[in-house]
Amino acid sequence: MTTPLDFKSLPLAEAWQRLVEDQPKLRIRDAAELLDTSEAELLASQLNGGEFQQQTVRRLQGPFGPLLKQLDQVGEVMVLTRNAAMVHEKTGQFKDLTLHGPAERQMGLALGTIDLRLFLNHFVFGFEVENQTPHGLRRSLQFFDASGTAVHKVYARDGSDLNVWQQLVSEFLAADQSAELNTTAVVEESLLGAPVELDADALNQDWKALKDVHHFQAMLKKHNLNRVPAYEAIGNEFAMPLATEAFEQALESARETQMPIMVFVGNKGCIQIHTGPVHNLKRLGPWFNVLDDGFNLHASTDQIGSAWLVRKPTSDGIISSLEVFDRNGQQLAMLFGQRENGQPERSEWRTLLQSIASLHKLDIPQEQTA
Repeated sequence: MTTPLDFKSLPLAEAWQRLVEDQPKLRIRDAAELLDTSEAELLASQLNGGEFQQQTVRRLQGPFGPLLKQLDQVGEVMVLTRNAAMVHEKTGQFKDLTLHGPAERQMGLALGTIDLRLFLNHFVFGFEVENQTPHGLRRSLQFFDASGTAVHKVYARDGSDLNVWQQLVSEFLAADQSAELNTTAVVEESLLGAPVELDADALNQDWKALKDVHHFQAMLKKHNLNRVPAYEAIGNEFAMPLATEAFEQALESARETQMPIMVFVGNKGCIQIHTGPVHNLKRLGPWFNVLDDGFNLHASTDQIGSAWLVRKPTSDGIISSLEVFDRNGQQLAMLFGQRENGQPERSEWRTLLQSIASLHKLDIPQEQTA
């Protein structure tokens, strides 16, 4: 039987072609892992006549903030953001994308059906990719960090203005179309350690003094903490460990009650958000899926290492979330009840979380659910 090891001595473009011929349904992310390379390097291997599978790849030139800002002219697109365990797909139109800060640490904010938080210093490599599929030609813009790991992808839809799409590609086409990429190594890091000198009382005081959920990350930085160690240190009043099945059960409960929720999935370069109800849920092997018009979520739930019910004080009252992490403490996804700034949290969302915690024999302090 042929194995990926048999292909590693070949040039990368040929190794990928041979691997896909051997496993026709293999996705590019999985192919990159099997060939001990990155997605970006696989795409780059198709430059300069390395095409196969009726695929055309063109390298784009950054910085990419201005390109993304002009995507509103294309009309409807599908945007995809993923990490190791979660794939978040949302269909809509870019609206009023704003860019902030200098190019070397620029941030972007899109508020609308396409709801994104962009950290553009991690958008290092970009490509336009055209694939011939059984359903026709599929066009995408794909962006990768310094290691060649995907941070964000944009797919054209039937309603997209392809003339504008092609104009943007031409405007941002790189002069250098070589297959060589200078990527950095992926560093696997554990985010589970807490500082020896952690002052738990000071952490508790600062947590109670929070006025805005957007101040939470700054508080963690002050105490030199990542999220899971902070949750372990703060105790059940503000962070309660749940069984990992809680994530799937929360989505099931939201569907049953048709409660509008917010689903956050992100990586170091992009956080993507869906707001609204969920309808069509389906498990396929290790993947638990939301398969709705305009929103898809694919969750590899066997990669969830921990789940937490988290409460943050704000000037609008307690805001509660269900958060899941991998076994190294990397955040995979967050669920909130839908709400507007300046409005309190929905009582139905608190009731849903209380029910899930109860199923896992975890008690929620009564004063937080009243």
